Amino acid sequence: MKQLTNAPDQIVNEALAGMALAHPDLLRVHQSPNYLVRASGPTLGKVALISGGGSGHEPMHGGFVGHGMLDAACPGEIFTSPTPDQIQEASTVAHGGKGVLHIVKNYTGDVLNFQMAAELLHEDGLEVQAVIIDDDVAVKDSLYTAGRRGVGATVLAEKICGGVAEAGASLGVLANLCTAVNGSARSMGLALAPCTNPETGQSSFTLGHDEIEFGIGIHGEPGRQRIKIERADTLTEMLMLPILDDLPFKKGDEVLLFVDGLGATPLLELYIVYRAAETLATKHGLKVSRRLVGPYMTSLDMAGVAITVLRLNDEMRKGWDAPVCTPALRWGM
Repeated sequence: MKQLTNAPDQIVNEALAGMALAHPDLLRVHQSPNYLVRASGPTLGKVALISGGGSGHEPMHGGFVGHGMLDAACPGEIFTSPTPDQIQEASTVAHGGKGVLHIVKNYTGDVLNFQMAAELLHEDGLEVQAVIIDDDVAVKDSLYTAGRRGVGATVLAEKICGGVAEAGASLGVLANLCTAVNGSARSMGLALAPCTNPETGQSSFTLGHDEIEFGIGIHGEPGRQRIKIERADTLTEMLMLPILDDLPFKKGDEVLLFVDGLGATPLLELYIVYRAAETLATKHGLKVSRRLVGPYMTSLDMAGVAITVLRLNDEMRKGWDAPVCTPALRWGM
């Protein structure tokens, strides 16, 4: 294993220090406890959006701190949930007087620690609501979750709710919108090769040279089945059909199509998958009007791809199109 790291126990801290140096105009980094906040924050009179999770999924979540998305993000250690004190302090610092929305991926540690932080924040007099993201159709329960896992819809929820929050929406409106995004999005991914945890030097799982893990989780959790490698078009169809059947999506739906790289997949391959995915969506009568392609929720150096399809309404479209300026996502400014 070859990696650009120093001491294994300093990986997260050193990466955060690098982010602070690389993006001083967008964010500030606090350590002990670790969190990132907007350089211009807090934004008075605006609901603060906070998210977080284990490191190793970059740019999720720190790369989405900035105008039009998150007000703060809490990074845990590699594949480890952030602690309640991180979430509590980040929420307090980012709070602009109109309440706090926690956007939480459905992993047991994340859910419990955000709940504990919310209780502490309520004791401090802050109004907090939380929305759990659980869009992965691959499996119901996994090593990390009770129920479906939270994956690509998290990116979409942070962008859409962030855009609407900038326009002054209330906490209740944003919580309802985030819930609607989660309810209208479905995702599934596959792995071509495992990731390697830099803290342990161990691969998350093993695959034969001609095998893939279909329905993989972002921590390397097992999926639906282990199968032989197929052509890109075949694998894309195998991902898309369960997504389209699950909501279910229907002819005439306007959708956002998101093809996500898991860390080690070249954009060349992601665009091949995107081509097949949009072709299939169109064949099923869907109108793809918004698109996103790239590595936005990764799993360290895992090779693979995930697809998310979101059924849009007017409010979601407005939030998605709104200007955004973060380290990882920028348009309209």
